[in-house]
Amino acid sequence: MAVATASQQTNPGSKHNIEGSRQAYYEKIAKFNMAPLWEVLKGLVTPEPKTKYLPAVWKFADVKRLILEAGGVISAEEAERRVLVLENPGMPGKSRVTNSLFAGVQLILPGEVAEVHRHSASAIRFMLEGEGAYTAVEGEKSQMRHGDFIITANWAPHDHGNPGNQPAMWLDVLDMPTVNHFEASFSEHFEDKMQKTNHEDGDSFERFASGVLPDGMPATTNRTPVINYPYSKMRPILERLKNTGDIDKRHGARVRYANPINGGPVMPTMGAHLALLPAGFKGEPYRSTDGTVFACAEGHGYTLVDGEKLEWGVNDVFVIPPWKRYQHMPAVESVLFSISDRPAQEALGIWREGN
Repeated sequence: MAVATASQQTNPGSKHNIEGSRQAYYEKIAKFNMAPLWEVLKGLVTPEPKTKYLPAVWKFADVKRLILEAGGVISAEEAERRVLVLENPGMPGKSRVTNSLFAGVQLILPGEVAEVHRHSASAIRFMLEGEGAYTAVEGEKSQMRHGDFIITANWAPHDHGNPGNQPAMWLDVLDMPTVNHFEASFSEHFEDKMQKTNHEDGDSFERFASGVLPDGMPATTNRTPVINYPYSKMRPILERLKNTGDIDKRHGARVRYANPINGGPVMPTMGAHLALLPAGFKGEPYRSTDGTVFACAEGHGYTLVDGEKLEWGVNDVFVIPPWKRYQHMPAVESVLFSISDRPAQEALGIWREGN
């Protein structure tokens, strides 16, 4: 706003006239689909990140009870994907856990199949509970066991099935809000309910994540060729880090899930970590611009987020929005999986961290 002259300061009517003429001007330019930047600039260029999203935790006991109830309400075939959306309480009705990520918990009952489809959004599965289910991706039928991290890359055909005798539940995280931000969403269904699979369980991990690569494999790719990073192979690495004292004061003994071709993130829009928090660990304060979804694979404890305590245990899911200061405080030795939009932010040059 312009500084009023001495005569205007002594004449309230002058200020009223100025405001009226400005409003008339704003209404005039609005007819030409224009607006004054100076009226909204402070909200667009902020001194530091601002978010309407809130820290939140979803207790698995509640999630399990309610999603099993959904199994009696709608079949996997009718629903296409029987998922309970984890809606951030700060933005209800938006189907988002952060501004850039969707999260939900999916249920497949024994004997069910979630039919093959593909879409622009990339997806991950972090297996919570149940044995016998699988995800088939690009010809590999991958068995899903607790703690497994399963990749469904952009436009990759995928279907789920459960020939076992237990209900199977897992965490889904997708970059749908990011894709929809660019208005770039496509999807496609197939005539067959299930894709043909000619790669045995674990094939992609053995081919690409064992220190060698098939001859002729390209030297660069923007997403991992590995379908499943099994928890049984990841957990011993955390133990090695702990035993050698490679423990970050903020994150614990942590590994980054990597693309074995070039060492980059598993997907261009989402990246994931797995961290062991030793007994007695008291995390130092940390914050970053990527909103992060956590799932507890082992143990129990709590995380302080700007002074708010989020208590978590096995299979609980919690979210920390961007630029919220947090500290992990495990009650016993614990393992946390996490996924965020950090790769997308790093590619754009806007990712930042602090304490």
